[in-house]
Amino acid sequence: MTPFSQLSGTIAERISQIRATLPDSVRLIAVTKQVPVDAMRAAYAAGVRDFAENRVQEAEAKQAQLCDLPDITWHLIGHLQSNKAQKALECFQWIHSIDDLKLAQRLDRLAAQLPNKPQSLLQVKLLPDPKKYGWLATELLHDLSALNQCENLSIQGLMTILPYGLAAAEASVVFQKTAALANTIRQQNLPHLQMQALSMGMSNDYGLAVQAGATMIRLGRILFGDRST
Repeated sequence: MTPFSQLSGTIAERISQIRATLPDSVRLIAVTKQVPVDAMRAAYAAGVRDFAENRVQEAEAKQAQLCDLPDITWHLIGHLQSNKAQKALECFQWIHSIDDLKLAQRLDRLAAQLPNKPQSLLQVKLLPDPKKYGWLATELLHDLSALNQCENLSIQGLMTILPYGLAAAEASVVFQKTAALANTIRQQNLPHLQMQALSMGMSNDYGLAVQAGATMIRLGRILFGDRST
C-alpha cells in the first residue's frame, strides 16, 4: 500500500483527470472512510467540496478538524443505525443510505424539528445480496405511498451499491435498472419523491454508472489509494 503522505502530491492530478471525463451534471463525492485529514485537505484544495463518510463518529471527528472549511457538504453513505439517526441529521447535509421504511419514518420525525432539512436518497439493491442493505425494487414500489408522507426528508432519488464481483456487463445492467426504477417512480408524480439524483458508481465502475445516468459518483480508493484496513 502506498502511504497517504506520498499520495498527497497526486490527489489533485487524479481529481483533475477524472473530472475531465465527467459531464458537468455528475457530482464527484470523495469517500474518506479512514482517510486522514491532510489528504482530505489536498482534495479540498483541488476543488472537491463533497465528502462522504460511512460512520457518524468518524465524520464528527473530521468535521471538528476541518471546521475552517465551512463550505464542505457532508454525505453519509454507510448503513445508519436507528439510534444514530439524530446525530446523522446534525452531521450530514445528504443521507444516501436510507435503506428501509422504518428508518425513513424515524428520520422524518426527527427532521421535522430541524431548521434545515436533509437531502436524502433511498438505498436499493436490485440483485439479492445478503451483505448489502436496501430495498428490492418490488419492496420499494410497495412502500412508495408511505415514503411520500416523509415530507421532511427531501427525498431526491436513489442510491445503490453493487454486489462484489460483477462483470462489467452485469454492472451496467444493474445501473440501468436503477435508473429505470427512478424513472418509474418519477412518473407517479409523488410530490415528496423527486427522483432527480442517482448516487451510483465507485472507483471500479463509475464510468459505467455515468453512462447509465448517475448524477453522483462515490470515489475513494481511486483518489486516495488503498485504506490501511
